Amino acid sequence: MKFRAAEEKILGRAEVVERLGPGRSFRLVFTNGCFDLLHPGHVDCLERARRLGDALLVAVNTDRSVRGLGKGEGRPLVDQDGRARVVAGLGCVDWVTLFDEETPEELIAEVRPDVLVKGGDYLEAEVAGAGVVWGGGGRVVIVPLVPGYSTSALVRRIREGR
Repeated sequence: MKFRAAEEKILGRAEVVERLGPGRSFRLVFTNGCFDLLHPGHVDCLERARRLGDALLVAVNTDRSVRGLGKGEGRPLVDQDGRARVVAGLGCVDWVTLFDEETPEELIAEVRPDVLVKGGDYLEAEVAGAGVVWGGGGRVVIVPLVPGYSTSALVRRIREGR
């Protein structure tokens, strides 16, 4: 298997749409998130997502987008380039891109993935872009959360010194 450095996996939005958008010859899985402090729950979700297709694209919220989600003061802890690089460093991840909107729905509409994956804290109908994926004949998959892991809970524990 050929090693790919994290930097090789990070693509700009235009390149993502051109290389991974409609007309591709493989089954693309898409997921997204802030990935502020990568933990076992994130890794489990990404590995499960990757198993659902031929390649996995992960869209990471920009710093501005994270702040707009109301994750709390001082978030994100790690800047967008750092978070993208950490996610891209995982073997199960084929590509990473950043998105600046509140949700990745516009990006999903541009790429039209075959499978859209989110963690178990969502219902299928609540997932941004679900209608686009269903409209293209794709599917939405909710993967169960790993109990005991949450970035917000980890941040709280760190700040409380526990």
